[in-house]
Amino acid sequence: MSSAMRAGALRTVWVSDVHLGSRSCRASLLLDFLRRTRCEVLYLVGDIIDLESLRRDFYWPASHTEVLRTILKKSYEGTRVVYIPGNHDDELRAFAGAKFGNIEVSREAIHTTRTGRRLLVLHGDQFDAVVRGKSLGVLLGGLACRSLLTLNRLVHWLHDVAGRPYWSLAQHVKSRFGCVQRYVERFQHATLVAAREAKVDGIVCGHIHKAEMAELEGLLYCNDGDWVESCTALVEDQAGGLSLLAWRPSVAAVTASSIYVSVRSATSAAGMESLRLDTGRATLRQSQTCAKPSQGGDQHASIVPEEIERRRFGDAA
Repeated sequence: MSSAMRAGALRTVWVSDVHLGSRSCRASLLLDFLRRTRCEVLYLVGDIIDLESLRRDFYWPASHTEVLRTILKKSYEGTRVVYIPGNHDDELRAFAGAKFGNIEVSREAIHTTRTGRRLLVLHGDQFDAVVRGKSLGVLLGGLACRSLLTLNRLVHWLHDVAGRPYWSLAQHVKSRFGCVQRYVERFQHATLVAAREAKVDGIVCGHIHKAEMAELEGLLYCNDGDWVESCTALVEDQAGGLSLLAWRPSVAAVTASSIYVSVRSATSAAGMESLRLDTGRATLRQSQTCAKPSQGGDQHASIVPEEIERRRFGDAA
């Protein structure tokens, strides 16, 4: 893990599919991530606020307000925040082109990495008609997915109470079905077609709750995941290296008022595995981190980044 990452001094961060206003949102983990990282640019890549869920069942705990407050605080402190709405916060697309202080609203964006790679940034729901269609199977699949996320919340709660490591039932079940993988592949292809038409070097998106970073069809495909199932973010360090971070709780116990975040020192058993992919050679190393406690939200947790998947790319030709 780089010293820049330890200090949280990142160049760019991408997060999406937070679903504030939904009972499935893992706000405590996102708050910890936001408080322990600093960046020059923060991309909010859609479905940050789940307006659809709020209309069905209004749910807005203090921790969800705290997430928005933390993002606003970052913008006040100089971070450029780019909000790209998705299908669950589609109404906010009406504000595309508007700027509120250091927060911009846009339908999509082009990001240029330190190494010169140009990446199209969008949510990904634009491709639903091509990838999914409107069959009965799609409607049933959506119902099954919502039921699975409800079970996923129960599993998270049981793991928190028992002090067990984070584990996503939804991700586990979906990985078992070939139809899910075929859907992901169709989605990836559609996004890469859009990137090619935009004459860029790759794409950053969300929408499908499947974090991944790979070279596909001669382009870079990055999906920053979500904060419902995988709890992941895509980051760019100051040298232009791109990484997928999976943010994990080591111990969690629900309380009524706040989060207290603590990370054990180098003598603790809690650590972080960093998988570094560098010029095709992978090395696995174990590192320790320590950070100051942060407060706010609605849970008590000791939270550490469990794994980092890191891929460094050379300068663009």
